[in-house]
Amino acid sequence: MTGQPNPMPATDHPGPAPFEKLAAGLAVIWVITVVAQVSLAPESMLTGPLSFLMMILVALLPLALLWGIVITARTIRSLRAEAGQLRIAVDQMQHAYEGRPQDPNAKPMLEKKLDEIAAAQRKTESALAMFTSRRDTALTVPSADRKAALTMPVKVQGDEQAALALGTPAEDLRAPLSVGDFVRALHFPESAEDKAGFRALRLALEDRKTSRLIRAAQDVLTLLSQEGIYMDDLKPERCRPEVWRRFASGERGREIASLGGIRDRSSLALSSARMREDPIFRDAAHHFLRSFDKTFAEFEQNATDSELADLAETRTARAFMLLGRVTGTFD
Repeated sequence: MTGQPNPMPATDHPGPAPFEKLAAGLAVIWVITVVAQVSLAPESMLTGPLSFLMMILVALLPLALLWGIVITARTIRSLRAEAGQLRIAVDQMQHAYEGRPQDPNAKPMLEKKLDEIAAAQRKTESALAMFTSRRDTALTVPSADRKAALTMPVKVQGDEQAALALGTPAEDLRAPLSVGDFVRALHFPESAEDKAGFRALRLALEDRKTSRLIRAAQDVLTLLSQEGIYMDDLKPERCRPEVWRRFASGERGREIASLGGIRDRSSLALSSARMREDPIFRDAAHHFLRSFDKTFAEFEQNATDSELADLAETRTARAFMLLGRVTGTFD
């Protein structure tokens, strides 16, 4: 068949090597010497079983040693010949593969299988991107279970205008999202069994302000997972809460550079390349950064320093640090 390498030649039985001839000659000389010695020795030296046994050992041990050396050398010689034949066969296969036309339909079966597995893995990772991370125990904020995460708008109502109960929006009747549920939702559920995580995520999606950030975070986390970037693999450097507050107050640039605690070069390079080449990824990243900026500015007004530290450990905050560095927010 065209393009197949030539079969490896059969191993021929090599002729006797020079060292084998030398060993055979030494064996013959030794046998002649022993026979001559025995024939010329006086009869008194050959009397008794012990002397006869010693004579046999003296005659056979050097021959056995020579035979062992010959067998070992012959085995090494055979292995070297086989290694050379294998090397030639591999070179022929490599040249045959490189000489094939670059037809995508002519890939070897193994390469096709690898491509199919990689495609299926990317699809699975994209669908389950928000469930692949570990929840840190530091994200539990029992002291903030009832405190509102975001500031509530102050409605000024005129004296002449009466409040109509029937016209009150359902959103105004719903209890505000707590800090604990807000932080837990931004970290996303750990698995299908994470009931508390799904409850917090459901409450966050019912909140109009938080839902925008949640959906924007889902989009960028899914897109990042397609590049093999997962937030739990990133270990950002911790930043002081006052730097987060300066960011919430509107400061940008080097004054808040410590917020960009993601130092993983591979993730930064992959994200930067995707940002340049993929307009969908670029739009999603900028939309996410704007949503995080706006929502965090409200969250910071009600949050304590420990609650800001808890938020910084979420997957959403790590995505912000990564994309913030890529887009130059901290430059």
